Parts: sequence; C-alpha cells; structure tokens
Amino acid sequence: MTPEQILREKLRKIEALFGGAATAGEKAAAEAAADRIRARLRKATSSEKIEEVRFSVPDIWSRQLFIALCRRYGLTPFRYRRMHRQTLIVKGPRSFIDQTLWPEFQDLSAALSAYLSEITEKLIREEVHGETSDAEERDEPKRLAK
Repeated sequence: MTPEQILREKLRKIEALFGGAATAGEKAAAEAAADRIRARLRKATSSEKIEEVRFSVPDIWSRQLFIALCRRYGLTPFRYRRMHRQTLIVKGPRSFIDQTLWPEFQDLSAALSAYLSEITEKLIREEVHGETSDAEERDEPKRLAK
C-alpha cells in the first residue's frame, strides 16, 4: 500500500469510528458513517438551540480539512468581513460541534499532518539533504561582567 492509500484508509476508519460503524475502513462504511453523523446533526438541530461557534485554525491544510468536513455534514463555515483568515464560524447545535465535529476534525487533522510531515521529510531527505533533524541547541555565550 502507498502512503496515500494508507492515509485514505485511516481517514475512512476515523470517520467510521465517529459514525459508529461496526465495520470501519470500507468506502461504503465511511459513507454510511457520514449519513449517521448527518442524522445525528439533524436530531440535535431539532432539539437544541443553534449557536455560533468560533474556531481558530491557523494551518492552511487543517483549515481546508475543517471547511470540507463542515460542508460534508451540511454546515456552512464562514467568517465576518475583516476577520483573520484563520478564524472560522460555524452555526450548529453545540453538542454536535463539541462531541462530533471538533473531535473528528482533530483526529483527521492529526492523520493528515502526520502524512504531510512524512512526505515533506522524505522529499527534503532525498532532494535537499539527508539530515532532517532539528537544529542543535547550544548554551548562550557568556557575557562579560561590567
């Protein structure tokens, strides 16, 4: 399996986990999980007050993922004019946002970040320089006493 296929499988499993699927990993199971999550959202919307919840997602890749995840469940992320690009607002039932949307996003984002980090490190190691560890730490030079 390629790293991309592994990531896709992991993303499906995470979604299936949040949707409560018994057989995670298959595309059909992931879509069924998304349907169950949308049904949970509809139920929460009918019984709870809709709130405006503000998020700060500074990383561009994570922000794209968060926006796509919101749209997948029928939520429309937005920002008011003159807000920072990293700020996103979602209107929805607080329980759905806190118990489903945000935790699922965090898991998916962690998987995506790990994948992007792995690919970036591999490309740097192969095309720029073989050593990809962080810069070494040194003690500061001693200062002269006055």
